[in-house]
Amino acid sequence: MNGTPNISQAAASGNGELSPQDAAALLDQASLQARRQFDPYPALGSVFRAVIALAAYGTIWLSVRGQHPYKGPDAVAILIVVALAVVNLVAAVTVGKRAVAGVSGRTRLRPAESAIAAAAWIVVFGAIPVLFAAGAGREVVLGWYLAAMPLIVAGAAWAGIMAARRDWHQAGAALATAVVGVVAAFAGPVGSWAVAGVGLCIVLLVSAAVTARRHRTGALRP
Repeated sequence: MNGTPNISQAAASGNGELSPQDAAALLDQASLQARRQFDPYPALGSVFRAVIALAAYGTIWLSVRGQHPYKGPDAVAILIVVALAVVNLVAAVTVGKRAVAGVSGRTRLRPAESAIAAAAWIVVFGAIPVLFAAGAGREVVLGWYLAAMPLIVAGAAWAGIMAARRDWHQAGAALATAVVGVVAAFAGPVGSWAVAGVGLCIVLLVSAAVTARRHRTGALRP
């Protein structure tokens, strides 16, 4: 159907021996299938994260819209977001373990890279009590800051890590995530949640489309 012979087709042509052309085609096909299987950032994973992001940010936006004065997400919204985060984490760990099982080198994060990624989240959330202590209001801390700053800081950190690895696709997606955070920061305490959710969803869907296209063309770098 796709013009790429399989082993039985190749063996059936002629006397059952593979021609050099058939062998090369089979090698390319097997290589592409392996890349699809072990790609640590699969397209379907990005689509799944896009849905989770839209659901999480959308849940918080629904809980804060119309608040006067602004109080921040309610307990039910927070519980839903935590549940979605756990589902996303379990899925990410499962896919990640499958992708790097028996694999070493560039696929795995180096200790320094893991430390940078962890530090980004620690800095973002560690600053929340500091902001409250400095007199920042709930509309600031539990509004635009909590909606936008994680995307800005974590996105910029991941973009740097991926750029150092010369993974320009992931670096671009991470940088786009940071840009979404910057835009969300100007949307107000309520609007920032909607902008962040929709923007992150779009970034992840575009990333999924790019990954799928690279898989189809066989251009994904091993």
